[in-house]
Amino acid sequence: MSVKYRYLKKHTEALVKDVGVEPACELTGRSKATLGRYYSDADEHADRFMPIDAVAALEAASSYPHVTSALAEMNGISISYNEERQNEERSSVNTNVVALAQRFAMLMSEYNQSIDDGVITANEAKRMLQETLALQKVLVEMKLHLEEETAHPGG
Repeated sequence: MSVKYRYLKKHTEALVKDVGVEPACELTGRSKATLGRYYSDADEHADRFMPIDAVAALEAASSYPHVTSALAEMNGISISYNEERQNEERSSVNTNVVALAQRFAMLMSEYNQSIDDGVITANEAKRMLQETLALQKVLVEMKLHLEEETAHPGG
């Protein structure tokens, strides 16, 4: 079994254990034995992986998207995780515009402080990256609002 497959199986196991084996069985409609096969590194189970519907159900109930994160890492993709859920109440476009302006101002402030001495240190870069990610999050939220507006004009 390749290193990538072992890595994926290890994260599948972490997902099941995060949710709990019994609740995982209920959420996926699969037995303990079947779930165990999905993360077993035994040769006879090398080609068995958890179906995406089961992963989605478990990650919705877990504290962290273990399998999604592993898949992203395996493909050289970086994802940002936060505790917010997509189905929570969202703010308005106007609120997003204000948040966007505030976040951009904070990013520019971090940038200005960072280049003051002509060198951007690793810590300064991390702070600017945090602000960039926060800015990106506001832009995504704003995009969702605008898409909702175009799909359902007037509310």
